[in-house]
Amino acid sequence: MALYSCKLGASDGKILVRDFEAADGGLLRKNLEDQGFFVFDVKKKRLQFLFEKGIKRKKVDNRSLLTFNQEMLVLFKSGMPIMQVLDAILERHESGALYDVLLQVREDVKAGAALSVAMEKHGRAFPYLYVASIRAGERTGDLPQTIRRYIEYLKRVGLLRKKIVAAIFYPAILVVFATLAITLLLLYVVPTFSQVYADSGSQLPALTQLLITFTSLIRRYFIFGIIICIALFAVFRSWKNSEAGRYAFDRFKLTIPLAGDVFSKYSVAGFTRTLATVLGSGIPIIESLRMSIGTLDNVFMEKKLFEAVRFIEEGGRLSVALERIHLMPPLALRMLGVGETTGALEDMLIDISNYLEDELEERMHLLTTAIEPAIMLVMGVIIGVIIIAMYLPIFKIASTVG
Repeated sequence: MALYSCKLGASDGKILVRDFEAADGGLLRKNLEDQGFFVFDVKKKRLQFLFEKGIKRKKVDNRSLLTFNQEMLVLFKSGMPIMQVLDAILERHESGALYDVLLQVREDVKAGAALSVAMEKHGRAFPYLYVASIRAGERTGDLPQTIRRYIEYLKRVGLLRKKIVAAIFYPAILVVFATLAITLLLLYVVPTFSQVYADSGSQLPALTQLLITFTSLIRRYFIFGIIICIALFAVFRSWKNSEAGRYAFDRFKLTIPLAGDVFSKYSVAGFTRTLATVLGSGIPIIESLRMSIGTLDNVFMEKKLFEAVRFIEEGGRLSVALERIHLMPPLALRMLGVGETTGALEDMLIDISNYLEDELEERMHLLTTAIEPAIMLVMGVIIGVIIIAMYLPIFKIASTVG
């Protein structure tokens, strides 16, 4: 996601300058307007990180944020006031991104600011969703419960990401090493054999001649090919980061056979878990939906969800709105409808997220189980063809001598 600097007008007349992470500037502007801000300007930050110093350029990772919340929850449950909680946490932490941020948060709280207001100034350290949850917890007076929900949310999201990474790690290693082996054969082994055959002056089989010609072209234009690939990658990145490019690419990802279903389930599982966490913090459904949209991390799906939000604003039900945009599978929609009817929407959203994560894990297992032998088969065929092409002249000479 890109970092945007936004100049906003609040409902109380204050002018605010905040940094937000978002996939698209247009969607960020619309999201802020829907939250009641008057948006003066939205600028994408490109090279500012080269010049920014101090905590402005520091970001707290999920592991540090999880540890911080666990410590804060224990201290709050012991009955300590906010200033003592922050002092105790600062004593335990060494210098670093979180330590520097917490020092300023402590100073702002000491000056009379609410914890959420002090954290809101550090958008790179504390996600907007987290700050909004803290603010809701302050309003309801049940901040420990809000923190507990967010801790569970971070654990589940982190666990899902680890499972995805673990599933694709071994196939990625196979592809890398197989590609290195083929490159070694083409750039070093084949030229050695071709030089021997050239010195012998014998007539080469068509397959061998074709491979030698192909290898010669690769060696001759190797650097040029790398430059072309880098240029094409840069053009693709530039296009994908544009509004139209991101929309088209995110839509294309969902149409890929087998993988498209994985992308969709991953996005929806994260969205439903986020929505359950925000609703549990006491934030109204419309505001919760707008806050959770960004967790889809897919512009095409986000635009469709904005349509659902407008439908709900007009009095429609959440399950009906999501059914209209085909965001969830039928079983998940039925579960959502039951949750609305029984008044247990938050619990049902968590159940839906668990259901989708289990399906996602099963689908990833099936894909990796099928991909691994497929990669080995394709690479084995390629390496086999190279070896056969190189040894065909030897077999021919041997048969002639015999």
